[in-house]
Amino acid sequence: MSSSYVATIVKLFEKCRYKHDLYTVFSDWCQCAAISLSNAADLPKRDERESQYLEVVRRYDPATLKVFPEILGAVVKALEEKPTDILGQVFHALELHNTARGQFFTPYSICEMMAKINIGSGDDIAAVMKGRGYIRAQEPACGSGAMVIALAEAMKDAGHNYHQCLHVTAIDIDRRAVHMAYIQFALLHIPAVILEGNTLSLEFRDEWKTPAHVLDQWDAKFRLWDQIDRVKERCSSVSAPVSLPSVKTNDLPTQDYTIEKTGQIRLF
Repeated sequence: MSSSYVATIVKLFEKCRYKHDLYTVFSDWCQCAAISLSNAADLPKRDERESQYLEVVRRYDPATLKVFPEILGAVVKALEEKPTDILGQVFHALELHNTARGQFFTPYSICEMMAKINIGSGDDIAAVMKGRGYIRAQEPACGSGAMVIALAEAMKDAGHNYHQCLHVTAIDIDRRAVHMAYIQFALLHIPAVILEGNTLSLEFRDEWKTPAHVLDQWDAKFRLWDQIDRVKERCSSVSAPVSLPSVKTNDLPTQDYTIEKTGQIRLF
C-alpha cells in the first residue's frame, strides 16, 4: 500500500515543478515540515527556526504553498498505515537521486534485514536493556532515517516499546537528509537527536531533538544516569558502602555525544 502513497506524494510534488525547480521544492518542503514539527516541542530553537521558515515560504506563491500541507498529510497517512522510509521512496521516485546529485538511500527491505540482525532475539535486546531499561543507538550516516525506522519496528516486533526503551543519536552531513529523518522520526514518535554535521571530523552545525525526546525528558534521563555512573565508579573504589545522593535534574551535567566511526548503526 505504501506504493500508492508514494504515487500520491509524487503527484503533489509534480504540481510544483512547472514554476520551481523540483529538487529545490523538495528540499524546502522538508525544511518547512521539519520546522513545523520541531516548533511544537523544541521551544529553545523556536524563534530561530521560525525565522528560517518565513525566509523559505517567501519564495513561493500561494498556490504552491497550499500543496505543502497536503504533502505532509499524505506522509502522515502513509506512516500511520505502515512505518517505512516513505520520504526516501519519494526521493527516488522523483528521480532526485541521480548520479549528478550522487545520493542513494538504502532500500528499506535491506534495512529491515539489518535491523533484525542487530536486534537478535527478544532475550538479546532485553539483556542489553537490563539495568537502565533502555538502549541507545548511534547512526553515523542516517540518510532519510530508514535504518532507524527499521530498528524501531524490529524492537516492536520483539515485544519492546521503542517509544520508551530506545533512544537514537543520528548524524548526516546533508541538511536535507537531516530534515527527512527528523520528519519521519517525529511522526513515528522515535526519541532521537539528529545532528547535522560530519561524523568523521566530529564537527556539527545543528541539532534537532524530536518531540519524543523533548516531551519524554530524555536529556534529564541522560543526566541522571551520568550522575549514577559517577557514583558507581566512586563506590567501586572504596570498601565501605556509599549511599547514593539525591539527584536534582537542574543540577545535573549536560549530555555529551560519543560517536563511533564504524559507518553502521551501533547499539549500547
